[in-house]
Amino acid sequence: MNRMRSHWAWGYEDKFPSDDTRRAMARRFAAAFGQAPDILPLPSLEAAKIPEPRFAPTPELRAMGTTDQHERAIHTYGRGYPDVVRGFYGDFAAAPDWVFYPTSEEKIVLLYRFCEKESIALVPFGGGTSVVGGVECAAHGRFRGVACVDLSRMAKVLEVDETSRAALIQAGATGPEIAKQLDRYGFALRHYPQSFEFSTLGGWIATRAGGHYATVYTHIDDFVESVKMVTPAGVFETRPVPASGAGPSPERFVLGSEGAFGIITEAWIRVQPKPRWRASASVHFDIFERGVEVARLLAQSGLYPVNCRLLDAGEAMLHQVDDQGRVVLLLGFESADHPVQWPMARALAIATDLGGCCIDEPKYTSDGDTAAIEHSAASASAWKQAFFDAPYLGSALVSMGIMCDTFETACTWDRFRAMHEAIVKSVSDVLHKELGGGFVTCRFTHVYPDGPAPYYTFVARAKPGTELEAWAAVKAAASDAIITHGGTTTHHHAVGRVHRATWEKERPPLFEKVLLTAKHELDPIGILNPGCLLAESR
Repeated sequence: MNRMRSHWAWGYEDKFPSDDTRRAMARRFAAAFGQAPDILPLPSLEAAKIPEPRFAPTPELRAMGTTDQHERAIHTYGRGYPDVVRGFYGDFAAAPDWVFYPTSEEKIVLLYRFCEKESIALVPFGGGTSVVGGVECAAHGRFRGVACVDLSRMAKVLEVDETSRAALIQAGATGPEIAKQLDRYGFALRHYPQSFEFSTLGGWIATRAGGHYATVYTHIDDFVESVKMVTPAGVFETRPVPASGAGPSPERFVLGSEGAFGIITEAWIRVQPKPRWRASASVHFDIFERGVEVARLLAQSGLYPVNCRLLDAGEAMLHQVDDQGRVVLLLGFESADHPVQWPMARALAIATDLGGCCIDEPKYTSDGDTAAIEHSAASASAWKQAFFDAPYLGSALVSMGIMCDTFETACTWDRFRAMHEAIVKSVSDVLHKELGGGFVTCRFTHVYPDGPAPYYTFVARAKPGTELEAWAAVKAAASDAIITHGGTTTHHHAVGRVHRATWEKERPPLFEKVLLTAKHELDPIGILNPGCLLAESR
């Protein structure tokens, strides 16, 4: 079945929450907001305001491009809260004039030459799941139009080195496409961002995406062996080796480049055998600080759990993991080589020694057991299902007049308490000032020996017509608190256009000059994703 992507919301149209589901959600939020939110009618593509294309490509480029209204709408924004709000109200003023689907690097080069000659901004799209304004570009100044590049027709696993456990994969492949192609070799990438269903390998690399593992393999960085990026100035390709001490790493230059220097076309990626043994458990705490201490000890223990996610009481309740007001730590271990009872037992001993309570027995499964099938569907099922459904529900909340969004950071353990208190206070204050109330929740998505990566959710009743202004005020308050208390602008959501001003406060001033010099060398006309990552050149 050829499923249709929603032109304004997250994901597939047929997975958007039904009216009955939205009514049930409204009842859940009624207690928090005093009354049930309204169930608003959903927008139609026909009512969307999409401007006419402003340029005409050459016949050769026209053959791989489209001006279809649905395609242009999909490729206008990412899927952050401001994107979904504007899509809901039919505002697609920033729509690209053309969307191009190249099938080779040579066609990407043709597109470069055209855009340079005709003063067209060129935006790599990936899977369009950016939440930081990474794919939105409104043409102005010297640009007379915007072209969007979608690599979804370059989505193959080209080669697998079974001995070295590496695969050469084209950048347009999505998570499910990679998983399906690697499965025939018994391998998996084991990188599962929340956007897994739609995001691409090239997008993961360009944004330094965070994935499935809570420790060790936390970012796509850890899996990249080498990378190939086609730039307007030529091909930038690195050598596939396990490690190197030869000067500054060229791979690291491409990681996080966000389409500002070139278009990533393929990469050698480290893959792993599919796990055979798994263990999962949940530990409950009465106070958040005790859970934080356990998370720190586990991160420093050398046990390396694949899941070590701490949910504060609000987060646990929001995702229906716990309804008793308790803090919940979700633990998981897995291995392709050996059973994992011992590391789970040790982790639970650490947690219970500090007052944690493991209400249910941990689940241990292995491939070949009937229980393994049940485990894959049921282990931490409430959290896992909520995790992947959250973007769909976030879009549904917009259609109910509720503001719900997230932000994340990372800091050292010694700074976490002060930063956390400042974030919760500043964001809560803005929510009350701008919207009359709301709440903030926190969870750890990843933990390191030297610090956690806290991930915050804020929810409030929006005021129609002022959503974007209120959201900007909340975002500014959060960003200020993060930078003031020594956190990073973003742990895994990239810089984009949303975080650029804050990132400028975090990065060394000389580093900006280095990046601008590289930008001029690789993209001399400055057509690539202007305004993303770096200030737009005039």
